[in-house]
Amino acid sequence: MSLINKEISDFKVQAFQKKEGAAQGEFVEYTKESLKGKWSVFFFYPADFTFVCPTELADLQEQYGEFKKIGCEIFGVSCDTHFVHKAWHESSDLVSKLTYPMLADPTAKLARDFEVYIEDAGLAERGTFIVNPEGKIVSYEVSAGNVGRNAQELLRKVQALQFVAEHGDEVCPARWKPGEKTLKPSFDLVGKL
Repeated sequence: MSLINKEISDFKVQAFQKKEGAAQGEFVEYTKESLKGKWSVFFFYPADFTFVCPTELADLQEQYGEFKKIGCEIFGVSCDTHFVHKAWHESSDLVSKLTYPMLADPTAKLARDFEVYIEDAGLAERGTFIVNPEGKIVSYEVSAGNVGRNAQELLRKVQALQFVAEHGDEVCPARWKPGEKTLKPSFDLVGKL
């Protein structure tokens, strides 16, 4: 069953976040209500203190400014506690650079709601979810645990989803980027592409 247009469930979680320029991080609470009216990316990864995960999180940090420019918040999510996120942030060169929130999901409520929880392992799959300002999932992808994701492609997808949300009569072709030509679906286009 598809998760497209599924409204995410209510939640309340703790997060660790070290904001840009801050001397140290802090614990912050996030709820579904705090996301309303904003674009969000939920970036699930298996666990802190692992191998592929820090490379992905660092790649996402490199693009974080671009996500912020388009009004999209990033949430790194694992089934670790916010205390473990803090410890990892303080001990890893790559993770220490993160300034977006790292959501703690030790009860796996979020991982189950987004259908990425691996019951036998107690870990989350490598799932990426784009949530619109109404709190609905508009794009998602789940990858094998041993393959990292690309933050630039994720940014492009968010930009395309924002464009079609604003311009409902246009669609974005493959590899579309802001400023490039879009398509207007019509009877006359059938079989012409």
